[in-house]
Parts: sequence; structure tokens; C-alpha cells
Amino acid sequence: MPTGRLTMRRIRDVLRLRFAQGLSERAIAASLGLGKGSVGTYLRRARDAGLAWPLPEGLDDDSLELLLFPNASDVSDPERPVPDWAAVDKDLRRRSVTRMLLWQEYRAQHPNGFGYTWFCTHFEAWKGRVRPSMRQTHVGGEKVFIDFAGDTIDIVDPATGEVSEAKLFVAAMGASSYTYAVAVASEGLEDWIAAHVGMFAYLGGVPQVVVPDNLKSAVIKADRYDPGLNRTYAEMAEHYGTAILPARVRKPKDKAKVEVAVQVAQRWILARLRNHRFFSLAELNTAIRPLLDELNMRVMRDYGASRADLFATLDRPNLQPLPAEPYVFARWKRARVAPDYHIEVDRCWYSVPFSLIRQVVDARITHRTVEVFHRGKRVASHLRDPGRRSHITVPEHMPSAHRRYAEWSPGRILSSAAKLGPSVAAFCDIVMQDRPHPEQGFRTCLGILSLARSFEPGRIDAACRRGISLKARSVASIRSILKTGLDRAFMEPEPNELPLHHPNIRGQKYYH
Repeated sequence: MPTGRLTMRRIRDVLRLRFAQGLSERAIAASLGLGKGSVGTYLRRARDAGLAWPLPEGLDDDSLELLLFPNASDVSDPERPVPDWAAVDKDLRRRSVTRMLLWQEYRAQHPNGFGYTWFCTHFEAWKGRVRPSMRQTHVGGEKVFIDFAGDTIDIVDPATGEVSEAKLFVAAMGASSYTYAVAVASEGLEDWIAAHVGMFAYLGGVPQVVVPDNLKSAVIKADRYDPGLNRTYAEMAEHYGTAILPARVRKPKDKAKVEVAVQVAQRWILARLRNHRFFSLAELNTAIRPLLDELNMRVMRDYGASRADLFATLDRPNLQPLPAEPYVFARWKRARVAPDYHIEVDRCWYSVPFSLIRQVVDARITHRTVEVFHRGKRVASHLRDPGRRSHITVPEHMPSAHRRYAEWSPGRILSSAAKLGPSVAAFCDIVMQDRPHPEQGFRTCLGILSLARSFEPGRIDAACRRGISLKARSVASIRSILKTGLDRAFMEPEPNELPLHHPNIRGQKYYH
């Protein structure tokens, strides 16, 4: 790779030492720490430009550079034309097109054209003039830039020996470059939110803006002007009173602060821990913290102060205060209410008011609770059930008929049935025992009890006694017995109608 061009200040030193002091090229090279060949090249260019010492008054650096290094376009040479850099830049945006390919095509058209090094150097210079980088100025406490480091660190499961790769979350304040780093298990949403909560606690306040990358945990829909934020991430930002401003896709300069911070963290933290073995995230983060503090306390040469010093004077006084409680992680899920007025969350079913059947609702899920919202209004709240395939139902969510039905239990049914007669209780008991679950026989038992609105208890008891003998198990069978009067043969005689016992009277047993 060719040596970079010297600054005009150093070229002036070369000319001064040669023309004013009379030093040799070797002496000048030794004095300025340059190569003898480089010194000779600059002196030759000065002679070709007709320069001597002292330089003409009013000759600024731009004019001096133009005299020493005239633009190739100013040199008239039809056999060595300057490429169309705009066309070159456009072609390089196409897949698989390289600078080498474009230079070869250029030389095929102009065999005496410029070499590959000249081609690349002047193209970079053209890009610098056409697309200059804007230096960003950061106000104290305004922005924090966040990203994940590309390098990972291994964590060994002590029980199984399985190795997993932990991710390093890195954040850097805009004004002071004050850095925060923590190891997390993954780039998933829960770890992403937990890293933010730890970051705000470490900073002791909240910046006005958080600038993340476009990873899925932050941005659902990447868009230059209107990115769609993950709902949990947006809720966390609202809790802390900050704004999320994602960097543009494939625009690392939008978060150049954290790009540099990631490199520093990888060298200052991960590289120093490369020969250590960790058996848990907690153990790893315990090792990271002193290295992180040391990094922030180290004096930066360009500033003459540490990141911690700059943070204390620039960022910390301008941070917003932390909320009273840290954010509690919550997932959001959209669901449609089933006909049984329940929604499914992690294979458990939670009730909502029955009037919302078939409506779309939003469920907010934390470690402890499940909250259900409809059009922004909370309509239900449940303690989260850690089990599987269970139903959690609030009686107030049920229709009145379902509520009355839900209040029944096997014991209550048998108690109500016994009031109609022992055979009714026996029939209901048989029905519930005949089903895999007693609740599956509730409807039949309640149907038997409802017959009391049309028939006398004694008849119902007799009909159930006959039904037991016939092994009937349905309401329809008992109702048919009552309507046809077949229950009367099984009715108990009244005390004042006891049959006479006499040797000449055969009695009803005679006919059976």
C-alpha cells in the first residue's frame, strides 16, 4: 500500500531545511523521520513547480498542494484519460463488481492508462470530496449509543459440560464516551430489555435518546424514516421517559460512538478474559465489572481526561432522573377471544368478559401476571399460572347462566338431589361416577333436578328408582318414565295406605 501524503506543514519543513538550512536529503530524512526517497520526491516536485525558499507570501496550504500535486485532470494526456468516477461509483454498487474489474476494463480501453494504485487512491480522494463525513457533535446527556459486540465468550455448564456463547452488550454516551458493558445469554428480547435496565442503573439516569441498531428485539420493521419498534421496547422507553431513534440500516456512522466502544471493549475486556473459564453469566459479569471501571477511569490521550471525568462533568448533570421502580419485563401478545371467553397464553387459558367473544385483544405477560387489554383499556388481570393446560376463570367474566352452572359441585348436587329423594341422589351419584370426570355429568344431574318444576318429588324419586333398575343414564329416560306413568309402580306407599297382610291376600310380590 502506498505511503500516505505528508501534511502541508511537514512539506514546508522539508523545503525549509533544504533551501534555508542547506541540509542534505539524508539529513532531512533523519531529522523529520522520513524516508530519503520521500524527501527527494517532495524536493523534485518543488523544483518542477518553480518553488524556492521563502515561499511566496500569502501562499496557503491549498495553493501549495495544488502547485506540488496538480490534478491529473489538469495534465493534458489523451492516452491517459481520468476515469468517470461517478460511473465507477455507480458500478461498484452492483453485486460482484470490484475495483479490480473496473480498472481492468479501464486499461483494456486505454492500455497506457493509469495504474491500479493510482486508480484506487484517486477514487478514494473523489469519494472524500463528493461524500464527506459529517462530524457529529453530541450534547451532554443527550444520546447513548448501544450495540452488541461481534466477539463472544464461552460459558460452560458445570453439570453437562455444554458450552454456550454469551453476547457482550455495549453502550457509550455521546458526549463523554462513558462505556457500559454486560454479558447476556442472547440477543433476544428479554435479555435486550434486561441489559437496558442495567445500563440505566449504571448511568444513574436516563439520556434523552437511545440509538440502537436495527436488530429484531428493537425494530420490527426497519425503515429509514418511520421504523416500527417492538412494543415491549417502546413500553420500556415510555417507562424511562426516553426516545428510541434507531440507526439507519447499514449506516454504521450513525452510531460511530458505540462502534469504537465495541472495539475498545473487545480489546480491553474480552481479550483479557480469553484464557478464563466461566460457569455462569453472574460469574462472567463479576469479572467484567472491574475491567469496565478501569476502562472508564483510564485517561484518554486526546482529551487529557478519563471517560468517568468527562461523564461527571458533561453527561451526568444533564441526565433525566430514574423512575421510582425499574421496568419489569413484559411480553405482548395479540389474541382472539374464543367462544368460551378465554384466551391462550403459554398453553394456559385465561378468561375475559364474555361480551368480548371473538374480539381481538392484547395480552401483556410478565413473570407474575397476565393483563388483557381491549382498545387500550384493561379488561382482565390474572395471576400467571406456571402450569400447563389449565383454565383460570373469573366468575364475573361468565354469563349468568354459566355462572350458576359453575357454582355447582358434586357435593352440592348430591345434597340437592337428596332433598327430592334417596333414589334421585343415588341416580345422580351413578351418573357422575359413570363419567371420566364428575363435571361431565353435571348437565344430566341438573336436568334431573329441574324436573321438580313439573313433577312431584315422590314421582321423581320413583322414576329414578325405575331408571336405576333399567340402567338408564339420561334425563330423557327419566322424563319418559314420568310422562308415561311408569314411575307409579315404583312409588313408596303412603303410611296410611299400607297394604293389608292376610293369608288370603297374595300381594304384589305374587306377580313378580
